[in-house]
Amino acid sequence: MHLLTIDVGNTQTVIGLYDLDADTEPANRVADTDLLDHWRIATNVERTADEYALLFQEFLAFHGFGWTEDVNGFAVCSSVPRVTGALRRFSERYLGFEALVVEPGVKTGMPILYDNPREVGPDRIADAVAAWDLFGGPTIVVDFGTATTFEAISGKGEYLGGAIFPGIDISLDALFGRAAALRRVELVEPANVIGRSTVESMQSGAVYGYTAVVDGMVRRFQNELGALCTVVATGGLSGLIAPLSETIEHHEPWLTLHGLRVIHEKNTHV
Repeated sequence: MHLLTIDVGNTQTVIGLYDLDADTEPANRVADTDLLDHWRIATNVERTADEYALLFQEFLAFHGFGWTEDVNGFAVCSSVPRVTGALRRFSERYLGFEALVVEPGVKTGMPILYDNPREVGPDRIADAVAAWDLFGGPTIVVDFGTATTFEAISGKGEYLGGAIFPGIDISLDALFGRAAALRRVELVEPANVIGRSTVESMQSGAVYGYTAVVDGMVRRFQNELGALCTVVATGGLSGLIAPLSETIEHHEPWLTLHGLRVIHEKNTHV
C-alpha cells in the first residue's frame, strides 16, 4: 500500500511516495522513513487533472508502480486554490476516492492557537505536525520557501503562531528589479563574508545575511517562549542555510511531506 503526498507551493510543488506497509513506529521515525521517492516540479496553475495523471504515472513508473493499482492514499496541502481543485479532480477520476486536503475540518491532532485558525497555511500546519511527531516540543520550524516562515510549537504540542517574511529568491528578485547595475548571481556560499567583487558581495548578503536573520529570529522566539527549543529547517533552500546557522539543529528537507503522512494516518484507518 502506498501514499502519494503533494505539497503545492507558490513556486514549486514537491511530490512524495510513501510505503504504508513498512509501518515504522513513530518513536523510530525520521522524516524520510518509508519515503520511497520524491520529485519536484514547477507549480503551474494551468495544469489539468489529466496532465497530473500523466505526470504521476511517469514518476511512479520509475518504481514499476501505477496509480490505479498501487496508490491507496492521496494527501495534499496546497497554497494555490486552482491547483487544489485540479488535484481533487485527479483523485476522484483516476484514483477513485477523494483526496485528503489539509483544510479546516481535517484532523491534525494539534490545537491551533492562532486568533483565526483558518488563516494558517496548510503547509505551515503540516510542518508543525511533522516537527511535533519527530521531535516533540517546544520546537521552532523554519521553512525556506517562496516565503520564509517560522512556526512555534509548544511543549504541549500546540501551534502557537509564527512569522512570515519574503524568501531569499523574492528578495533577490526585488533587488535585481530595482538596481539596474546588479545582475542575477548563483545562490551559493561565497568564499568570504566581506565580498571582494559585486557577485561575491551579493552572495554574502543573500546567504550570510539571511542566516543572520534566521538566527536572530530564532533567538527572539526562544526569548518570548522562555525556553530553549529544538530548531528544524526545511524547504528548498534549507540545505544552503542550515549548515551556516548557529541555531538550526536539524535539516529535514521532506518535513512537509512527513506531516502529510501523519495527518493522513489521523484521518484514515490505513
